[in-house]
Amino acid sequence: MPLEPTPPELPPWDPAVAQVESDLVEDPAAHQWVLVRYVGQPMGEAIPLSAQGLEVGREPENGLCLQEPQVSRRHARLEVSPDRAFVCLWDLGSTNGVFLNGRRLPVTVAPHRLVAEDVVRVGGHAFKVKHMDALERRYHRDIVARTTLDPLTGVHNRATILQQLESHVELARRHRRPLSLLLADLDRFKQVNDTFGHRAGDQALEAFGGLLRRRLRSSDPVGRLGGDEFLAVLPETPVDLALSAAEDFRRSLAERPLILEDGRAILITCSIGVAELKLEDACGGSLLARADVALYGAKDRGRNRVVAAP
Repeated sequence: MPLEPTPPELPPWDPAVAQVESDLVEDPAAHQWVLVRYVGQPMGEAIPLSAQGLEVGREPENGLCLQEPQVSRRHARLEVSPDRAFVCLWDLGSTNGVFLNGRRLPVTVAPHRLVAEDVVRVGGHAFKVKHMDALERRYHRDIVARTTLDPLTGVHNRATILQQLESHVELARRHRRPLSLLLADLDRFKQVNDTFGHRAGDQALEAFGGLLRRRLRSSDPVGRLGGDEFLAVLPETPVDLALSAAEDFRRSLAERPLILEDGRAILITCSIGVAELKLEDACGGSLLARADVALYGAKDRGRNRVVAAP
């Protein structure tokens, strides 16, 4: 398997699966209300709505978290009506408002009623209300995965994680909140490829990305910049907590042997550079550059260690 197939291979056509999918298209119970993101990232994402409700806002606790300055901490709420005939929308007292079909909604106790094809705008994001069958939802899910995720590791691809970095830096600077980065790569990764083969290298990258996702918070974006280099963005995290998280990850990786497909076990380690956003960081790029210097410092000091940027 190549490290970065473009585009990812499509699964073979299966008549049995096709029949099940065809049935889902015709089954009214399989239809669901969703928001499709037309402006903002990831574009094309279909976000399911339910009677339990979906809150939208800047805080990570929201079901739909939009990390940008124009969005309030708790901005809006949507929920499907009990009879599933329409969608209810409330502005939760946001600063910059909720827009429906180009018009700002008043803040009211009673909900605003949405129907299919209505357009809702929150901050710099615009969503179209859709009533989709299961096949349509799967299509949107697959398209978003192919355009935003690294096909080998399942973490964000380079373009997506760098966009996330800039968004979080802008937000942290505006609200004067802490933000840290972890920049990590595998130690002597070329030796793994040369000694055990490229499939073993792929397995190491898959394990590395998977462990990063599991050890960090769900609100911490993780992406692969290229090769064996990965970036994690830690909002609301000062450098001491970021160092603790990095050390916990480094130790966890070093203590777990990777079992290859042929049964052999190898130990892999990583080096991590940590940097916290400072006033002199004009953009995400300057913060990333400081994390990169710290990463090289970890390599120079013998690898398998964590180093903080000054």
